[in-house]
Amino acid sequence: MADSTTTIDDIEGELFKIERIREILVRRESELRYMMDDIQLCKEISRLKKELQKLIALPENEKSNEEKQREEELVQQIHKLVETRDFLVDDVEFERLREREEDREMAEFLQSKLSKSYLQKASLQPESTICSPPRGSPSVIVRASHCSTTVTETSQEGWCEPE
Repeated sequence: MADSTTTIDDIEGELFKIERIREILVRRESELRYMMDDIQLCKEISRLKKELQKLIALPENEKSNEEKQREEELVQQIHKLVETRDFLVDDVEFERLREREEDREMAEFLQSKLSKSYLQKASLQPESTICSPPRGSPSVIVRASHCSTTVTETSQEGWCEPE
């Protein structure tokens, strides 16, 4: 049941938090897909290397033309897979940098929005209420790294705006 003191700003804030969490989950799904592709490529490269090692272990004068041809094919396939993996790694890095830039822009936007919001509230409310988050609305901190994303609630620390 909705609290009668809930304002449109509170609802918009909660909606933003939900959208932000959804964005984090979409990013994590993308990271997992990249990781799955990387694992598959590594498995295939390993399989081909093992087959190549068996052929290389044979003395050169005892190899048939088919074995020599297969060696060349394996080297080419491994090379192609390594290039594909390099492209994948570059793509992951590009995505990581793009996400970092999006996060920076969002932080700047939120900082400006929160600063304006607190300045408006400061002129309407006593100073003691400026430093606390809306009741029942824990802030969300998102920590995203290449392999993990953590969503946690925070305490009231960090809510004070400089005067």
